[in-house]
Amino acid sequence: MDVLTNKPHLDTLEIEPSGEADASVIWMHGLGADANDFYGLPPELGLPAETKVRYIFPNAPQIPVTINQGMVMRAWYDITEISARGQDETGIRQSSDWVSELIAREISRGVVSTRIVVAGFSQGGAMALFTGLRYPERLGGVMCLSGYLLLPESLLTETSEANQDLPIFQAHGSEDPMVSRDLGRRGHNALVEAGHRVDWREYPMAHQVCLEEVRDIGQWLAKILKR
Repeated sequence: MDVLTNKPHLDTLEIEPSGEADASVIWMHGLGADANDFYGLPPELGLPAETKVRYIFPNAPQIPVTINQGMVMRAWYDITEISARGQDETGIRQSSDWVSELIAREISRGVVSTRIVVAGFSQGGAMALFTGLRYPERLGGVMCLSGYLLLPESLLTETSEANQDLPIFQAHGSEDPMVSRDLGRRGHNALVEAGHRVDWREYPMAHQVCLEEVRDIGQWLAKILKR
């Protein structure tokens, strides 16, 4: 698979900076949403004007989702039951390969890998953690919003050496009824036990993003992308 010459499998919406991009944020939506979900957020992050970020918002494929009565919707992988969230290993690994294509495309466009951040919300946040930690080249960081750790039993054996100490921003709502705080916390604890650097943030909210969180995201991005 030649990701530098072939069109990526995932279609995307993109926001270009004024001037040539020297950093990229690949931001994945949650279950049933699409690339428009966070498209309007970048101006709210308050990044310094000199930080030239290209934002890439990919669309997940349309697949039947078991937990939603088999309805076809955009999803990074199937979910079969609440107690086994995210264990569609085939779907997870396929989507991870496709996100990795987007990372490789950014490198081919002239953005060094250490200035690429993989981010996402809910299912997209789970995919960001899964893909970012396994990517073979050093990245800039991973951001997981209201998400969780996929295939935790493979974390120790599959994390790439290059991204063992990758900065991770993990945020969750204390009142989240869809992806419980406990589920997010279990992932956080596993990451810390595996030696990863995790900036955990918790907010008094449900399954959503709040203004305080947006401010914290902007500050975190500005810090890791500072030249």
